[in-house]
Amino acid sequence: MTLKLIDLSQEIYQGMDIFPMHQQTFIMTNMTHEENMQKTGSKKLGFSARNLLISEHGGTHSDGVWEYNPNGPTIDKMPLEYFWGSAICIDLSHIRYPNYFEPKDLEEALRRSGQEIKEGDIVLIHTGHHDRAFGTDLFQKEYAGLSYEGAKWLAEKGVVNIGVDAPAIDQTPDDIDFSAHLVCGEYNITNTENLCNLDKLINKRFLYIGLPLKIRDGTGSPIRAVALLEE
Repeated sequence: MTLKLIDLSQEIYQGMDIFPMHQQTFIMTNMTHEENMQKTGSKKLGFSARNLLISEHGGTHSDGVWEYNPNGPTIDKMPLEYFWGSAICIDLSHIRYPNYFEPKDLEEALRRSGQEIKEGDIVLIHTGHHDRAFGTDLFQKEYAGLSYEGAKWLAEKGVVNIGVDAPAIDQTPDDIDFSAHLVCGEYNITNTENLCNLDKLINKRFLYIGLPLKIRDGTGSPIRAVALLEE
């Protein structure tokens, strides 16, 4: 069996696109190679390092339940099985803002995929928003997302992680109740945002890995998300 690795993560850099309510990313040089050689006295080798100032919700990331439910677990206390495991990707890229992803849309996309949702699955939704708008001023603006009923439909099927290739799993900017996050809080599950390359996974089952950093009391964490596909 041959496995193909597909990178699902956005690049981290100063000036990267960030959801408006979160901290912008700053990258600072801690020490250059030359500065380090002067400090150590070495004539052969110098070390260089940088400092990152980044939101727990910067770039491709997963949420700790505590972010949207103060009675839920923080990212370090959530089961690792929520961040890796068997996953499917369904295609809802034909549904655009101001519409929501409703249960009927999810049912139809699942039927077209030829897959089924199993207890403990991770479900990624190809919205097409990253492909259409990333790198433009439109990326953080109008995009379709899950309605309350749509998110609940997934949660009641036992999904533990809902992923999208958009800045949020909610429909933005109209849904000021952040309905899909509300459901995640009610069911103590996570969601993963700012994925990319989901077009390569449409209607397939694969192994997903998107482990968070073990941040004590973290409200979320940037991740390096990948998919492993059998070829």
